[in-house]
Amino acid sequence: MTTDTQVETVCFSTRGQVVIPRKLRKKFEIQQGTRAIVYQEGDHIVLKPMTKAYLQSLRGSLKGIGLLQSLAAERQREREQ
Repeated sequence: MTTDTQVETVCFSTRGQVVIPRKLRKKFEIQQGTRAIVYQEGDHIVLKPMTKAYLQSLRGSLKGIGLLQSLAAERQREREQ
């Protein structure tokens, strides 16, 4: 976490649902019906919204390589950020 990161607290419902703060929804262009990828990375839960911009960035990224290698490369790039 960087020093300019603002931390907010959220609560999980009995069904495991959580509300993403409005500021983050606006920043990541999350609208009603936006789907997300959820996975574990170490001791973190990663929630990655599948917005139009994200899906367009993936366009053509799987051409000529295996899906598993592409996913591994994407996760490696995320770790390096």
